[in-house]
Amino acid sequence: MNPGIKSKIILASASPRRKELLARADIKFDICLKSVDETVPAGMNPAEGAEHTAAVKAMAVSFINTDAIVIGADTVVVLDGEVLGKPKDKEDAVNMLKKLSGREHTVITGVCLACGEKYETFHCESKVRFYPLTDEEIKHYVASGEPLDKAGAYGIQGKGMMLVESIEGDFYNIVGLPVALVVRRIKEIEKRHEN
Repeated sequence: MNPGIKSKIILASASPRRKELLARADIKFDICLKSVDETVPAGMNPAEGAEHTAAVKAMAVSFINTDAIVIGADTVVVLDGEVLGKPKDKEDAVNMLKKLSGREHTVITGVCLACGEKYETFHCESKVRFYPLTDEEIKHYVASGEPLDKAGAYGIQGKGMMLVESIEGDFYNIVGLPVALVVRRIKEIEKRHEN
């Protein structure tokens, strides 16, 4: 099912998961990356921080691609108000998974859609609950190498599926992009441009 997007679309992300999700949704897009400072300003909550980072990524690409709608995204895992980013090493991954074990956390993807100098940001939140995990399960999962490049030290679309007891909300948001929501927002932008 083609979503009927007429605009040129650029994804400002190197994430193979976001690339795969857009491709599976039949969206034609190019990839363009710019190196940016992803430091989140002090005082922002996790959702604001994710939107800020998504905007920085999208706007850097949008300034040189003014004829396209640029998608920037940033996914964070939040437990007790603390943002769990990508683990620094295997030990860090083990510690993160121990924190998440048997508990519910929130996955937030901040999205920015930029077109020239105009842009809009929004976010999507999903809840994930992990089964209580044994030290052996954690060690085995970390040894696979999968958690090392992922926020919160797990990939729900990969071997990390074995850790998950339940989810609430958009599954694809947890993977890295709430595709259906993004498509709807792009269509709204296109409608505004037509009028």
